Amino acid sequence: MYSPIAGYHKDEENDWVAELTCGHFQHVRHNPPWISRPWVTTADGRQSMLGHKLVCKKCDLGAPVDII
Repeated sequence: MYSPIAGYHKDEENDWVAELTCGHFQHVRHNPPWISRPWVTTADGRQSMLGHKLVCKKCDLGAPVDII
Protein backbone atom coordinates (compact mmCIF):
# COMPACT_ATOMS: atom_id res chain seq x y z
CA MET A 1 0.00 0.00 0.00
CA TYR A 2 1.18 3.53 -0.73
CA SER A 3 0.84 6.36 1.77
CA PRO A 4 1.82 10.04 1.35
CA ILE A 5 4.45 11.74 3.51
CA ALA A 6 2.75 14.18 5.90
CA GLY A 7 5.76 15.29 7.96
CA TYR A 8 9.09 14.31 9.48
CA HIS A 9 10.86 13.90 12.79
CA LYS A 10 14.27 12.64 13.90
CA ASP A 11 14.72 9.42 15.85
CA GLU A 12 16.98 8.85 18.85
CA GLU A 13 19.93 8.23 16.49
CA ASN A 14 19.33 11.55 14.68
CA ASP A 15 18.03 9.86 11.50
CA TRP A 16 15.07 11.34 9.61
CA VAL A 17 11.76 9.50 9.83
CA ALA A 18 8.82 10.19 7.50
CA GLU A 19 5.40 10.44 9.13
CA LEU A 20 2.91 8.92 6.71
CA THR A 21 -0.77 9.88 6.46
CA CYS A 22 -1.72 6.30 7.36
CA GLY A 23 -0.21 6.84 10.82
CA HIS A 24 2.94 4.80 10.29
CA PHE A 25 6.55 6.00 10.38
CA GLN A 26 9.31 5.09 7.93
CA HIS A 27 13.02 5.93 8.01
CA VAL A 28 14.15 8.00 5.02
CA ARG A 29 17.94 7.79 5.15
CA HIS A 30 20.47 8.95 2.60
CA ASN A 31 23.09 6.22 2.82
CA PRO A 32 24.91 5.83 -0.51
CA PRO A 33 25.53 3.55 -2.29
CA TRP A 34 22.73 1.43 -0.82
CA ILE A 35 20.09 4.13 -0.43
CA SER A 36 20.17 7.36 -2.43
CA ARG A 37 17.85 9.99 -0.99
CA PRO A 38 19.83 13.25 -1.15
CA TRP A 39 16.57 15.20 -0.73
CA VAL A 40 16.41 14.16 2.94
CA THR A 41 19.59 16.09 3.80
CA THR A 42 18.04 19.58 3.44
CA ALA A 43 14.90 21.26 4.75
CA ASP A 44 13.95 22.30 1.20
CA GLY A 45 14.44 18.74 -0.03
CA ARG A 46 12.24 17.28 2.71
CA GLN A 47 9.61 19.95 2.08
CA SER A 48 9.59 19.11 -1.63
CA MET A 49 8.72 15.48 -0.85
CA LEU A 50 5.68 16.18 1.33
CA GLY A 51 2.79 14.35 -0.31
CA HIS A 52 5.12 11.91 -2.10
CA LYS A 53 3.84 8.36 -1.66
CA LEU A 54 6.00 5.68 -0.10
CA VAL A 55 5.27 1.96 0.08
CA CYS A 56 4.01 1.21 3.60
CA LYS A 57 4.71 -2.40 4.50
CA LYS A 58 3.20 -1.82 7.95
CA CYS A 59 -0.18 -1.13 6.30
CA ASP A 60 0.17 -4.31 4.27
CA LEU A 61 0.73 -6.21 7.53
CA GLY A 62 -2.18 -4.50 9.33
CA ALA A 63 0.15 -3.03 11.97
CA PRO A 64 -1.18 -0.49 14.49
CA VAL A 65 -0.23 3.17 14.01
CA ASP A 66 3.14 4.34 15.31
CA ILE A 67 3.58 6.63 18.30
CA ILE A 68 6.40 9.14 18.79
